[in-house]
Amino acid sequence: MNEKFIVLAIDGGAASGKSTTAKTLTQAMSLMHVDTGSHYRALCLKLLEKKVSANDERLGKALGALTLDTEITGNQGRIRLDGKVPDPDELRSDLVNEKVSFFAAQPDVREKLLGYQQSLAEVAESAGFSGLVMEGRDIGSVIYPDAQVKVFLQADERERKKRREAEGQTDAISLRDKMDTTRKNAPLACPDGALVIDTGRHSIDQVVGMVLDLAEKARS
Repeated sequence: MNEKFIVLAIDGGAASGKSTTAKTLTQAMSLMHVDTGSHYRALCLKLLEKKVSANDERLGKALGALTLDTEITGNQGRIRLDGKVPDPDELRSDLVNEKVSFFAAQPDVREKLLGYQQSLAEVAESAGFSGLVMEGRDIGSVIYPDAQVKVFLQADERERKKRREAEGQTDAISLRDKMDTTRKNAPLACPDGALVIDTGRHSIDQVVGMVLDLAEKARS
């Protein structure tokens, strides 16, 4: 990886503002954007279609049969499962919102995605991007602990619930927070060295400005 290529790790809980922040940074810095939450949603959707639950004894075999690669559309690096990019609307369905944290808590699921996610900086660089902005819950702690920029976004539960409702979605914020922070494998936690930003108290422009300042310092 060349010295000018930069990795930005954006972590936080459900509806904390990760996607809005990451997408804005993507345009401002010519980065490839990857939403790792969509990876877990995609696996959840695929496995549910196969009638495999999160605690099913067939989970490991079902995961082993899946092939993962990436389709780049504009500035988005989107996961393909068995050669097909999942429908974004299906990934945000109420059923997937309800079930995804149960799948994400499974070690086999996280192991299936780990190597793939860690390869995406190389994918971005090979595609000519100046860097990678990756959002999720364990980016700065597990996927890219050496990322040049690490940010942890947070907001109170009421604010995050309002955001989901404004998007026309039903999401069990409290339950997902509990599952994300208490799972044994790669729990949601603020990574060492990350800048903590309360997105309920700052506008998106302010949040992006703070992250851009970090990125400029990291590249200087």
